[in-house]
Amino acid sequence: MTLRKWFHLFWTTLLLGGAAGGITGILLSAADKEFAILGVSGMGYNVMWMIIGGATISVLSQMGFFAYLIVRFIVMGIIRNKWTWDFLQILFVLIALFDLVYLRYTNFAQGETIWGYMVLPLIMLIVALATAYWKAKLTNKNGFVPTLFFMLAVTSMEAVPALKLNSSASTLYMLIPLIVCNAWQILILHKILADKKEPA
Repeated sequence: MTLRKWFHLFWTTLLLGGAAGGITGILLSAADKEFAILGVSGMGYNVMWMIIGGATISVLSQMGFFAYLIVRFIVMGIIRNKWTWDFLQILFVLIALFDLVYLRYTNFAQGETIWGYMVLPLIMLIVALATAYWKAKLTNKNGFVPTLFFMLAVTSMEAVPALKLNSSASTLYMLIPLIVCNAWQILILHKILADKKEPA
């Protein structure tokens, strides 16, 4: 990857993160009057901080993406069998789904049933499957499992600060820009590398 291509990926992801953070923040503010970034009540000032927050989340997303690419490169050098690597990624996806339900339920539930804690993981799974299907269509079928793993397991790890809070607004504010940025990066990677057959 050349410096010019990396700049393109960085700035487009940053802009998407800022836009996603701003839009998500405005929608959350409209739904919940108490939702504010840094406790600021002025709408214009608050929107500015929402955009900055979304851009900051996009940088976290980019760090996670490059960490994933490095780990993937190292692991594929160690595990030569593609089937084994795919199996491990699917196993990590299942563990991430279980943790998203069980750990949040055991930490935050106060008389509620576990079903309410399955909504977020289910939505994340649907988005991850849709992104993986799209990636496979853009490249080839070998891109499906790595994309599913990245969109679910890696996104879950990146979102840990928000998932530790028992706040739907905070979780959504962090997760939506993360998902948008992660999907953008994984879907555009083959074009950035100019190799349509290279799965990410």
